[in-house]
Amino acid sequence: MSDGGLIQTIAVLGGTGKEGSALAMRWAANGYRVLIGSRSAEKAQAAAAEMNAQLGGDYLSGFANEDATQRADIVVLSVPYDAHKTTLEAVKPFLSGKVLIDLTVPLAPPQVTRVFIPPGLSACMEAQALLGDSVRVVAAFQNVSAVKLKDLHAVVDCDVLVCADDADAKADALRLVEAAGLRGIDAGGLANAVAVEALTPVLLHINKTYKVKGAGIRITGLA
Repeated sequence: MSDGGLIQTIAVLGGTGKEGSALAMRWAANGYRVLIGSRSAEKAQAAAAEMNAQLGGDYLSGFANEDATQRADIVVLSVPYDAHKTTLEAVKPFLSGKVLIDLTVPLAPPQVTRVFIPPGLSACMEAQALLGDSVRVVAAFQNVSAVKLKDLHAVVDCDVLVCADDADAKADALRLVEAAGLRGIDAGGLANAVAVEALTPVLLHINKTYKVKGAGIRITGLA
Protein backbone atom coordinates (compact mmCIF):
# COMPACT_ATOMS: atom_id res chain seq x y z
CA MET A 1 0.00 0.00 0.00
CA SER A 2 1.02 3.62 -0.40
CA ASP A 3 2.70 5.13 2.64
CA GLY A 4 0.32 8.08 2.52
CA GLY A 5 3.21 10.46 3.15
CA LEU A 6 4.39 8.65 6.26
CA ILE A 7 7.98 7.53 6.67
CA GLN A 8 8.22 3.80 6.03
CA THR A 9 10.60 1.36 7.63
CA ILE A 10 12.56 -0.82 5.22
CA ALA A 11 14.34 -4.01 6.25
CA VAL A 12 17.18 -5.01 3.95
CA LEU A 13 17.91 -8.69 4.47
CA GLY A 14 21.42 -9.29 3.27
CA GLY A 15 22.07 -5.64 4.03
CA THR A 16 25.68 -6.38 4.91
CA GLY A 17 26.40 -7.33 1.28
CA LYS A 18 27.51 -4.96 -1.46
CA GLU A 19 24.21 -4.26 -3.21
CA GLY A 20 22.03 -4.44 -0.11
CA SER A 21 24.23 -2.04 1.82
CA ALA A 22 24.46 0.43 -1.09
CA LEU A 23 20.68 0.56 -1.47
CA ALA A 24 20.21 0.78 2.30
CA MET A 25 22.45 3.84 2.48
CA ARG A 26 20.70 5.51 -0.45
CA TRP A 27 17.29 5.01 1.19
CA ALA A 28 18.53 6.14 4.58
CA ALA A 29 20.00 9.28 3.01
CA ASN A 30 16.57 9.93 1.46
CA GLY A 31 14.73 9.86 4.78
CA TYR A 32 13.62 6.24 5.17
CA ARG A 33 14.07 4.27 8.36
CA VAL A 34 16.34 1.40 7.35
CA LEU A 35 17.02 -1.82 9.23
CA ILE A 36 20.00 -3.94 8.22
CA GLY A 37 19.23 -7.65 8.47
CA SER A 38 21.70 -10.51 8.71
CA ARG A 39 21.79 -14.03 10.06
CA SER A 40 23.94 -12.54 12.83
CA ALA A 41 22.55 -9.58 14.76
CA GLU A 42 26.09 -8.60 15.74
CA LYS A 43 27.22 -8.52 12.11
CA ALA A 44 24.17 -6.42 11.18
CA GLN A 45 24.82 -3.98 14.02
CA ALA A 46 28.46 -3.57 13.01
CA ALA A 47 27.48 -2.95 9.39
CA ALA A 48 24.84 -0.41 10.41
CA ALA A 49 27.36 1.41 12.61
CA GLU A 50 29.81 1.60 9.71
CA MET A 51 27.15 2.96 7.36
CA ASN A 52 26.05 5.54 9.94
CA ALA A 53 29.64 6.70 10.24
CA GLN A 54 29.81 7.20 6.48
CA LEU A 55 26.52 9.11 6.48
CA GLY A 56 27.45 11.17 9.52
CA GLY A 57 24.37 10.37 11.60
CA ASP A 58 22.27 7.69 13.25
CA TYR A 59 20.11 6.50 10.37
CA LEU A 60 20.35 2.70 10.26
CA SER A 61 19.97 -0.07 12.82
CA GLY A 62 21.09 -3.70 12.71
CA PHE A 63 19.05 -6.78 13.63
CA ALA A 64 18.85 -10.48 12.97
CA ASN A 65 16.82 -11.13 9.82
CA GLU A 66 13.74 -12.26 11.72
CA ASP A 67 13.69 -9.18 13.98
CA ALA A 68 14.31 -6.81 11.08
CA THR A 69 11.45 -8.37 9.10
CA GLN A 70 9.05 -8.12 12.03
CA ARG A 71 9.79 -4.40 12.49
CA ALA A 72 9.54 -3.40 8.82
CA ASP A 73 6.79 -2.15 6.53
CA ILE A 74 8.63 -3.28 3.39
CA VAL A 75 11.23 -6.05 3.23
CA VAL A 76 14.02 -6.13 0.64
CA LEU A 77 15.81 -9.43 0.04
CA SER A 78 19.38 -9.16 -1.25
CA VAL A 79 21.03 -12.56 -0.80
CA PRO A 80 22.80 -15.05 -3.08
CA TYR A 81 20.51 -17.59 -4.67
CA ASP A 82 21.96 -20.42 -2.59
CA ALA A 83 20.70 -18.61 0.56
CA HIS A 84 17.37 -17.57 -0.95
CA LYS A 85 15.12 -20.40 0.22
CA THR A 86 16.58 -20.77 3.71
CA THR A 87 16.35 -17.02 4.35
CA LEU A 88 12.73 -16.90 3.22
CA GLU A 89 11.81 -19.90 5.34
CA ALA A 90 13.32 -18.20 8.41
CA VAL A 91 11.41 -14.94 7.98
CA LYS A 92 8.15 -16.29 6.52
CA PRO A 93 6.25 -16.08 9.84
CA PHE A 94 6.88 -12.31 9.93
CA LEU A 95 6.09 -11.44 6.30
CA SER A 96 2.32 -11.85 6.19
CA GLY A 97 0.62 -8.76 4.81
CA LYS A 98 3.88 -7.15 3.72
CA VAL A 99 5.63 -6.36 0.47
CA LEU A 100 8.80 -8.30 -0.32
CA ILE A 101 11.10 -6.78 -2.94
CA ASP A 102 13.33 -9.61 -4.13
CA LEU A 103 16.68 -8.74 -5.77
CA THR A 104 17.85 -12.32 -6.03
CA VAL A 105 19.30 -13.62 -9.29
CA PRO A 106 19.63 -17.38 -9.88
CA LEU A 107 23.25 -18.09 -10.76
CA ALA A 108 25.07 -21.40 -11.00
CA PRO A 109 28.73 -20.73 -10.10
CA PRO A 110 31.27 -20.89 -11.53
CA GLN A 111 29.33 -20.28 -14.77
CA VAL A 112 27.86 -16.95 -13.67
CA THR A 113 27.83 -15.54 -17.21
CA ARG A 114 25.44 -18.26 -18.40
CA VAL A 115 21.67 -17.94 -17.88
CA PHE A 116 20.38 -20.38 -15.26
CA ILE A 117 16.63 -21.02 -15.04
CA PRO A 118 15.75 -22.46 -11.61
CA PRO A 119 13.07 -25.11 -11.01
CA GLY A 120 10.49 -22.44 -10.19
CA LEU A 121 11.39 -20.43 -13.35
CA SER A 122 12.59 -17.38 -11.39
CA ALA A 123 13.77 -16.65 -7.85
CA CYS A 124 10.88 -14.23 -7.36
CA MET A 125 8.30 -16.75 -8.49
CA GLU A 126 9.84 -19.31 -6.15
CA ALA A 127 9.56 -16.77 -3.34
CA GLN A 128 5.89 -16.14 -4.11
CA ALA A 129 5.14 -19.86 -4.20
CA LEU A 130 6.93 -20.45 -0.89
CA LEU A 131 5.37 -17.46 0.92
CA GLY A 132 1.80 -17.69 -0.38
CA ASP A 133 -0.73 -15.02 -1.28
CA SER A 134 -0.44 -13.13 2.02
CA VAL A 135 2.90 -11.72 0.85
CA ARG A 136 3.14 -9.50 -2.23
CA VAL A 137 6.42 -10.24 -4.00
CA VAL A 138 8.06 -7.74 -6.33
CA ALA A 139 11.09 -8.29 -8.58
CA ALA A 140 13.43 -5.29 -8.84
CA PHE A 141 17.07 -4.15 -8.89
CA GLN A 142 18.44 -7.36 -10.44
CA ASN A 143 20.31 -5.53 -13.20
CA VAL A 144 21.94 -2.69 -11.23
CA SER A 145 25.56 -3.05 -10.21
CA ALA A 146 26.64 -2.36 -6.64
CA VAL A 147 29.71 -0.68 -8.14
CA LYS A 148 27.42 2.10 -9.37
CA LEU A 149 25.19 2.25 -6.30
CA LYS A 150 27.87 2.57 -3.64
CA ASP A 151 28.75 6.14 -4.65
CA LEU A 152 25.79 7.98 -3.12
CA HIS A 153 26.44 11.10 -5.19
CA ALA A 154 26.78 9.31 -8.52
CA VAL A 155 24.06 9.40 -11.16
CA VAL A 156 23.35 5.77 -12.01
CA ASP A 157 22.71 5.51 -15.74
CA CYS A 158 20.62 2.37 -15.49
CA ASP A 159 16.91 1.62 -15.44
CA VAL A 160 15.28 -0.73 -12.95
CA LEU A 161 12.73 -3.17 -14.33
CA VAL A 162 9.97 -3.80 -11.78
CA CYS A 163 7.68 -6.84 -12.00
CA ALA A 164 4.75 -7.62 -9.70
CA ASP A 165 1.20 -8.93 -9.81
CA ASP A 166 -0.04 -6.49 -7.14
CA ALA A 167 -0.38 -2.88 -8.33
CA ASP A 168 0.11 -1.29 -4.89
CA ALA A 169 3.21 -3.37 -4.19
CA LYS A 170 4.63 -2.40 -7.59
CA ALA A 171 3.94 1.27 -6.81
CA ASP A 172 5.80 0.92 -3.50
CA ALA A 173 8.78 -0.58 -5.30
CA LEU A 174 8.79 2.12 -7.97
CA ARG A 175 8.90 4.77 -5.24
CA LEU A 176 11.90 3.05 -3.68
CA VAL A 177 13.62 2.93 -7.05
CA GLU A 178 13.17 6.69 -7.36
CA ALA A 179 14.35 7.19 -3.77
CA ALA A 180 17.53 5.30 -4.66
CA GLY A 181 18.16 7.76 -7.49
CA LEU A 182 17.19 5.56 -10.43
CA ARG A 183 14.39 5.34 -12.98
CA GLY A 184 11.90 2.55 -12.48
CA ILE A 185 10.14 0.87 -15.39
CA ASP A 186 6.91 -1.08 -15.00
CA ALA A 187 7.89 -4.37 -16.63
CA GLY A 188 4.66 -6.29 -16.11
CA GLY A 189 3.63 -9.17 -13.90
CA LEU A 190 5.82 -11.37 -11.74
CA ALA A 191 6.09 -13.98 -14.51
CA ASN A 192 8.20 -11.48 -16.44
CA ALA A 193 10.85 -11.70 -13.74
CA VAL A 194 12.13 -14.76 -15.61
CA ALA A 195 13.46 -12.44 -18.31
CA VAL A 196 14.63 -9.73 -15.90
CA GLU A 197 16.66 -12.12 -13.75
CA ALA A 198 18.12 -13.75 -16.86
CA LEU A 199 19.54 -10.41 -17.98
CA THR A 200 22.03 -10.36 -15.11
CA PRO A 201 24.32 -13.15 -16.35
CA VAL A 202 24.17 -11.48 -19.78
CA LEU A 203 25.40 -8.23 -18.19
CA LEU A 204 28.12 -10.13 -16.34
CA HIS A 205 29.27 -11.54 -19.67
CA ILE A 206 29.33 -8.02 -21.13
CA ASN A 207 31.39 -6.78 -18.17
CA LYS A 208 33.91 -9.54 -18.72
CA THR A 209 34.08 -9.27 -22.50
CA TYR A 210 34.41 -5.49 -22.66
CA LYS A 211 36.40 -5.14 -19.43
CA VAL A 212 33.94 -2.77 -17.77
CA LYS A 213 32.35 -2.64 -14.35
CA GLY A 214 28.65 -2.30 -13.82
CA ALA A 215 27.11 -2.59 -17.29
CA GLY A 216 23.43 -1.80 -17.05
CA ILE A 217 20.31 -1.47 -19.19
CA ARG A 218 18.43 1.56 -20.48
CA ILE A 219 14.93 1.50 -21.98
CA THR A 220 14.76 3.85 -24.97
CA GLY A 221 11.79 5.56 -26.53
CA LEU A 222 10.20 6.77 -23.29
CA ALA A 223 9.39 10.41 -22.67
